[in-house]
Amino acid sequence: MTVHNALELLDRSVEVPFNKRLARDGAMPLITLKPTVMQLNLGYRCNQECAHCHIEAGPDRTEEMTWDVMERTLEFADELGITEFDLTGGAPELNPNFRKLVTAIRSRDWDVITRTNLTILSEPGLEDIPQLLADNEVRVVASLPHYSRGLTDRVRGKGVFELSIEGIRKLNELGYGDPDSGLELTLVYNPAGAILPGCQDALEADFRTQLARSYGLKFTSLIALTNNPTGRFLEFLKRSGNLDQYMCRLEQNFNPATVPNLMCLTTISVGWDGTLYDCDFNQALRLRMNVGGDANILRIRPDDLLDRAVCLGSHCYGCTAGQGSSCGGAVAE
Repeated sequence: MTVHNALELLDRSVEVPFNKRLARDGAMPLITLKPTVMQLNLGYRCNQECAHCHIEAGPDRTEEMTWDVMERTLEFADELGITEFDLTGGAPELNPNFRKLVTAIRSRDWDVITRTNLTILSEPGLEDIPQLLADNEVRVVASLPHYSRGLTDRVRGKGVFELSIEGIRKLNELGYGDPDSGLELTLVYNPAGAILPGCQDALEADFRTQLARSYGLKFTSLIALTNNPTGRFLEFLKRSGNLDQYMCRLEQNFNPATVPNLMCLTTISVGWDGTLYDCDFNQALRLRMNVGGDANILRIRPDDLLDRAVCLGSHCYGCTAGQGSSCGGAVAE
């Protein structure tokens, strides 16, 4: 599906397209703030093929970020004063330069977040990754659709739940999730279907109780993500006949209090090939950053990224419904 077709489809599924909703509130154009996070998608290859994946990652994908692009992001971060990197994928650990990149970022005393699906920590050849993360005090954000086997395997495939529990256990053994260790382990919950997540605080308490009681596991915090209507999840919504209903639900739960805290205002999202986006969901739609000309980090100046208008579409209702949703979780009370 082309960018134009996907955006047009989403606009037709709501009563008021998202940009017109913001214009009605006097919030257009939506202008970025000082960037604080450099988010890198290291590639679309993954050992899983999740039903809700917004970038359609999987074992057969070959796209991956080169070291040249990684080096350029380090230069950009230095020039823009960014000191936090957020590494994602696919499974970012599968990029052959993952270890080198983590070490390079930490050598500058910048913060690193890496997003993991947990099962990747059991893959042959990646047994050293948990220790690498601990040694470099990397903040781990680990996706776990649910604390029950049935719901997790339904989204991710048979046997994924057990490997996910094993992944948390490996991280716990290194001190992750222990408040005295300083090693942060954040779990990510997202609904299994075309519904909105519940209250983030209540979900965290529930996960903490269930994982401790059943498996003796611990974690630092939990964030709840709304399934964004892009990628495989968009295809699922179309195929199941739930698109209009889901988009209506997002639109009806639009919360203007989320807008000032949207991640697109302070995050620079870099695709595997260096293409620049306002967020990972825009990357899924190939909706490039509004900088004019070639929006690629290899062929642009850092100053061009400042004070720009965010590229919007009706998929943005996914980040502004209820408590809001971002790579850091809820964005409003």
